Amino acid sequence: MRTIDRKVHYGPHSGSYDLEMFPSPIISKGMAMRLCRFEYQENTQFGFYDDNNVYPIRKVAVEVGVGSPEAMSLVELLPSGEHHRTVLDIEAKINGLVLNKTGLPHADVKLLVPIPNPSKLMLLAGNYSKHIEEGGGRSEEREKTFPYVFMKPPSTTLTHPGDPIRIPVGSPDQIDWELELGVVIGRRCSQVSEEDALDYVAGYTVINDISDRAFHPNPTRSERPKDSFFDWLHGKWHDTFCPIGPCILSAAEVDDPQQFRMQLKVNDQIEQDSSTAEMVFPVAAIVSFISGFVTLDPGDIISTGTPAGVGKAKGRFLHDGDLVEAKIEKIGKLVNPVVS
Repeated sequence: MRTIDRKVHYGPHSGSYDLEMFPSPIISKGMAMRLCRFEYQENTQFGFYDDNNVYPIRKVAVEVGVGSPEAMSLVELLPSGEHHRTVLDIEAKINGLVLNKTGLPHADVKLLVPIPNPSKLMLLAGNYSKHIEEGGGRSEEREKTFPYVFMKPPSTTLTHPGDPIRIPVGSPDQIDWELELGVVIGRRCSQVSEEDALDYVAGYTVINDISDRAFHPNPTRSERPKDSFFDWLHGKWHDTFCPIGPCILSAAEVDDPQQFRMQLKVNDQIEQDSSTAEMVFPVAAIVSFISGFVTLDPGDIISTGTPAGVGKAKGRFLHDGDLVEAKIEKIGKLVNPVVS
């Protein structure tokens, strides 16, 4: 049974996406339960997030007369977190006057990686059948296979919204994009069933799993049987190769994580346009599978694979000066420039 707080029904959201196919979340107070980390005047803070502004939680709490939550992580403010109820109390008292007094335009703040130090950053390979097929593989029904999981080092790959994706000097020619739904774990879980798995999710974010498709260290080497596998794996690990953000959408706002529309643009050209409905393994199955052999802790992040439309399939790759926009409906848009 789902045990997280369910979505409260509010009125219309004040912001809007630039595509009608991605309507803004519905909430009367001006924001869905989207939370972010940001820097303002050299101070790192937590805030409510909408498409145009951030609203510092401490400042909003003062305005509405609710005690400010002394949280150390966004996970503590999300479902299953010890301060989630306080955040709901703050949100319930927000009005237009409070929003006008506390809002900070995106241009005035520095948006940060929402979870800066997850103990685990795990990603899926080949979780959309059309992506498998565009790479020359054969997709299978989930009953005949299992999720392929790999990891990235979070301290060096996680990249703030707006910060550059850096093309590696030694392997610059086939740097690729991969738009993915990120799942943030809210409470410790081990060997959970698929039926109960979503109870352990705190929220959802946008991830761009940048990949080096042609990493080939020591080109004069003698070939070994596993070289191609490790070339692929090492090509995932370059610095800056995991932009994430701009916020976390509370799991309490999401009845079904398999209904998100997704779109990625490079220099305003649409490259990926899909939906999480196309996953081979849905979010609940992924959390259940991984927790069967790895205990997941609050703040751990799972990136759930990318749909079709990657650059390798088209012979197009990222170059110095490009701008990548990765968007998932109801969550937001993650924008990163590319630099040599």
